[in-house]
Amino acid sequence: MAQTNPLQFIQQVRSEVSKVVWPNRRETLVTTGMVFVLASLTAIFFFLVDLIIRSGLTGVLNLFG
Repeated sequence: MAQTNPLQFIQQVRSEVSKVVWPNRRETLVTTGMVFVLASLTAIFFFLVDLIIRSGLTGVLNLFG
């Protein structure tokens, strides 16, 4: 493992941070909205799958019980 002194490390960190492209306000809001929409769709999907499985199991158990 290569050893660097603290000054070189700080210079390398500054160099790498200057390469970062930060999102603007609009990109952040659009991405956040997409996350909420997809999380909601996923929750609805799993709710429906759970409802179908529960209904099927209840039907099978009532049939034999």
